Amino acid sequence: MIPKYRKQFNQEFSQEKYNQFKEILKQKSGLEAGFRISESPLFLTKEFESKLIDASESIITQIKNLPEETLQKAIPDNCRVPNDTKQPHFFTIDFGICKSENGEIEPQLIELQAFPSLYAFQKVFEQTFCDVYPFLSELQNKTPHEDFKNYMKDLILDNENPEHVILLEIYPEKQKTAIDFVLTEKLLGIKTVCLTKIKKDGRKLFYENDGKLTEIRRIYNRVIFDELDRIPDLKSEFDFREDVDVTWVTHPNWFFKISKFLLPLLQHQFVPKSYFLHEFPESESLKNFVLKPLFSFAGSGVNLNPTKEITDAIEDKENYILQRKVNYEPIFEDINGEFSKAEIRLLYIWRENDERPILLENLGRMTKAAMVNVDFNKKDAIWIGSSNAFFAEE
Repeated sequence: MIPKYRKQFNQEFSQEKYNQFKEILKQKSGLEAGFRISESPLFLTKEFESKLIDASESIITQIKNLPEETLQKAIPDNCRVPNDTKQPHFFTIDFGICKSENGEIEPQLIELQAFPSLYAFQKVFEQTFCDVYPFLSELQNKTPHEDFKNYMKDLILDNENPEHVILLEIYPEKQKTAIDFVLTEKLLGIKTVCLTKIKKDGRKLFYENDGKLTEIRRIYNRVIFDELDRIPDLKSEFDFREDVDVTWVTHPNWFFKISKFLLPLLQHQFVPKSYFLHEFPESESLKNFVLKPLFSFAGSGVNLNPTKEITDAIEDKENYILQRKVNYEPIFEDINGEFSKAEIRLLYIWRENDERPILLENLGRMTKAAMVNVDFNKKDAIWIGSSNAFFAEE
């Protein structure tokens, strides 16, 4: 979209630089990423950035104006966790990069979550692009690393001693996002702890920290709630639904409240029309819609071509939505003259006393497949996988 930077990047790119890029990430974290790293960043215009911000700010306002009882309806009764908070600590919003009917490149909302995506990793990722391609430094995010660190400390630690704060996950060493856990530990001085290792005594939780049983007072939660039921023989002394003396960052209830559940309730020119499956009107055609389960993660359960037979067979129709299809526009040219499509995730934090969230970083995902998911790409494809967006004037 910005020919000047695209041309320069493609001219400077080499397999050696890509290998160097991945090696620097490994040196900074001690781990190789468990997901594919794209060879290229996204170059997007300031005009496109303004469209993203306009849509996001409208969506945030609409969510703030929703009655609390509406949001509470999103939480399944068997997943409700005590001591809810008035707002989430994290807010992420995904937009597809699409083309409008009049030929303009525009964002279209794909989904939104109150779940911490790769915040620590993405800041390091952006800097690594600038390390390997110094000309990108002039486009770098205006939030300095030290300010980013202070924002994250303020949000997650909140002046608590780091030894009483943990990053909670299920079998963290097996997760594709383990590299982000390591970088979070380095950023904040906290430990990553598996749910199965938590000890419980009355209302208090503990973990073993360098051989010493240590009280947990704040949990930076990275457990995806709907994974809990899918892991056989998961044994833990602690059930999320118990009333315990900890502060959640972010509270698990927000996983459900800020989710695809909201899509039918939002209105904006960059928000595709959505319906709950049980409310889908006969005047609409299924062929124009994508079927999505409300609480799946990373694209699982999404059907790009639903049929009446498929939708009729679903018993819990209230737990699915139909979202109008959008067409991702292939505009990111690789060194072979082929083009990738992409989506961008805006990474906000929402401190407890702030009226509105603060945009800290972005995350890009590139693809040459029908879905923005690396698993669907050809193995020899390039310009696919996790990326970062840089914005500039045309």
